[in-house]
Amino acid sequence: MANKENNKKKSTEIRRSPFFYVGDKYKLIPQLKENFPKTIKRFIEPFCGGGSVFLNIEADEYLLNDIDNNMIILHKYFTEQSKNPEYFWDSVRKIIENYNLSATFLKRDVPEILKKEYKKTYFACYNKEAYTKMRSDYNKEKTNIMLLYLLLIYGFNRIMRFNSKGDFNLPVGNVDFNIKTQKAINDYFSFVIKKEIKFFSEDFEFFLNQLELAHDDFIYFDPPYLITFSEYNKLWNEDSEIRLIGVLDKLNNAGIRFVVSNVFWHRARYNGIFNEWAQKYNIVRIKSNYISFNDNTEKDTYEVLIKNY
Repeated sequence: MANKENNKKKSTEIRRSPFFYVGDKYKLIPQLKENFPKTIKRFIEPFCGGGSVFLNIEADEYLLNDIDNNMIILHKYFTEQSKNPEYFWDSVRKIIENYNLSATFLKRDVPEILKKEYKKTYFACYNKEAYTKMRSDYNKEKTNIMLLYLLLIYGFNRIMRFNSKGDFNLPVGNVDFNIKTQKAINDYFSFVIKKEIKFFSEDFEFFLNQLELAHDDFIYFDPPYLITFSEYNKLWNEDSEIRLIGVLDKLNNAGIRFVVSNVFWHRARYNGIFNEWAQKYNIVRIKSNYISFNDNTEKDTYEVLIKNY
């Protein structure tokens, strides 16, 4: 009886991306899965981000794209590392010890005296000097993918951000490499090692135009939201939105199943372009957990899934 309960718990457990991507759909996975097809041959994501969605979907094959090449580099790196996790964890430990970063999963905690003095910011205070040195080392050549990942994990709100020169420029965050991060990485490894996955880094329309799509494919779109404010929305505009809905209509005419996430309104802003287009499809309102990276409060947001089946 206990084994059955454990197996059931394991099958319903939600995997979280080890990249903690701002705007990921981790908390919405149950609602997404309720609206996805029950069987999927090829799962296709033109905007895969940190990967929290594909990590929770069973398919025969995965085609995953994101225009952020650094995110795809990290995905490819982690997929390769899944073949030798012992080496990966040994490398993590050595780098953390070399820079003298905190890492509670390794029992490298912040001294109690610092916790008392800086009750709400002690991780940032402890790691700032080491983080700044690690960031400088990474920016010299920009080839050490492990350093890039650790900059993401220890950085402010875990955002992937670079300046106009291509230097990683995020300040230190009040965060730590903890057991939740460790678990997310191990879950990622155990999932991707068993799957057939191909990664791409292209414009979403160019990516889809390369594929020979079939009727048993399923495409999930999680584009930047036109009317919300996030770091990854900066390159998205009305022209992008119009291109997107044009692509979706073509897919529908070709009989390809899709679901797209978006918002009809957010605070005082209204997405008329998307709202008007969506009326001809199946609209499912979902309970939103949308937050902004610079304002961690829930917003007055009408978030939806649009289905063509």
